[in-house]
Amino acid sequence: MTYTKVAGLLLAAGQGARLGRPKALLELAGERLVDRGVRLLEEGGCHPVVVVLGAATPQVRRAVTVRNPDWASGMGSSLRTGLAALPAEAEAVVIALVDQPFVRPEAVRALIGSGAPVAAATYAGRRRNPVLIGRPHFAEVAALARGDVGARPFLKANPGLVTEVPCPGDPADIDTPEDLRLLEAE
Repeated sequence: MTYTKVAGLLLAAGQGARLGRPKALLELAGERLVDRGVRLLEEGGCHPVVVVLGAATPQVRRAVTVRNPDWASGMGSSLRTGLAALPAEAEAVVIALVDQPFVRPEAVRALIGSGAPVAAATYAGRRRNPVLIGRPHFAEVAALARGDVGARPFLKANPGLVTEVPCPGDPADIDTPEDLRLLEAE
């Protein structure tokens, strides 16, 4: 399948409990992680980009923002909120996490270019984010997204649908102050 209308969905609602502050507001090389995530999805070929906010609600340019009132319940509610906010014409969505600042636009383009109904980025053979989900699967993804998990239960329940796509970049995430210090030092 060739996708012509792929939306981007950036999950950025968490409070960053282990970090001590919302990850969306963190800056790396002078750029907030939320803005970096929007840029990742845009440069990767997604339009529009929807950002799900919660613990913090920063102004975000070049993106549609939606607030998840239930953000404290975990990533599952943010994923459901974001999927519900996607435009009807979106044939698929690439879902990215705000705390992975070194994922590259090439990874997003590779997922879109795979033409798969469901695709997951891999780095050195290990499955990570972002993921692409075709519209026919939105409802099942939303139904299985609970607590602090997003699309993982859907991916595990449907292994035959998932195409693994080797991607460039680094999927390292920021969860603690030490993680942030290490990434800033690179």
